[in-house]
Formats: sequence, structure tokens, C-alpha cells
Amino acid sequence: GLVTVGAIHKPPVSIASCVTRGALANTDLAYPGAFLKEEGIGYVSIGGDAVMGDNSKEADRSSNADTLYAARGEGSAGRVAYTSYEAVCGTGGVTGDGVVPLDWTQLEGSKQLKLEGVLHSINEAGTTIPTDRWYGSEGVIDRWLPTALEEAGISTGAEKKGGFDLAGLLSQFF
Repeated sequence: GLVTVGAIHKPPVSIASCVTRGALANTDLAYPGAFLKEEGIGYVSIGGDAVMGDNSKEADRSSNADTLYAARGEGSAGRVAYTSYEAVCGTGGVTGDGVVPLDWTQLEGSKQLKLEGVLHSINEAGTTIPTDRWYGSEGVIDRWLPTALEEAGISTGAEKKGGFDLAGLLSQFF
């Protein structure tokens, strides 16, 4: 199966502004959506819904990251996200993980997961401020990995144990 977390799955409206310089458009043309789903390949696309893009110049100091953005003249996490979203999809006033707009993370034909409050990076975007709200943090992995394993046809044994045992699952492979 294929599992993507915070990946861009659509080219922007204007190919001229594509951050992948056309790779997304070519891939989408040659292998649209969940291309091999009919052949039994499971697809899961995961996107975070944590930051609304906001291009206002007003400084927001509601978090350590916002204080840093304001000090650097960037305003806020919303303004940083606006710039990133605009580069990805052509519009900055959308919601996403702070780097990739939510709608662009959802692969057509895949099992789609929207994770409230989840950020793209291990650090707040564009900073060295760590966060436990990114796709790979322990509490967030628990929100998407069981679905990904189910789509891949991998049994976790969670239904017998009453919970998800990541260490036990990984021990099968290492």
C-alpha cells in the first residue's frame, strides 16, 4: 500500500507556480489518483488541519512560534502558512498543516484522513521550536497508523489486546 502524510497530491491551478516544477502535473497525468487501487493496492492520504492561512500583517503573539514570527517581521503562523499555501495551490487563505493545504494532501480515490490540530513538521514551520503536534509524534501516529495498516491488510492484533501496540508490530519487521 501507499500512505502519505502531508504530501502534495495536486498541481496548482497555474503550473507556472508549481513548487515541483511540473512533476506533480506529470505524475497526476500518468498515474491519476489511487491508480492501482483496482489491483488491490491500498491508499491512505493524511492531512493536517491546524493553521488557517492569513495574510494580515497583524502580529499574533499567542504562541512561542508566533512571537518569533512577529520578531522576524513575518506576523504569525497564519501568515507563514498563507505564503506556503499560496506557493502550493495558488491561494493562501485556506487551511492545512502550516505547509501544505489540507485539500492538496487528499489523494483522489484514497482513504482520506483529516487530522485536526496536526502540523507538517517536527518543528513549528520555519523555526527550531519543537512541537508534539506533527504527523510523526507519538500521539499523532496513533491517530493514523491503525487506518494505514488496515488499508494495507496488516493485522495489528489490537482487537485482541484492546489497544494499538506499535512496538509489538514493529518487532515483526526488525
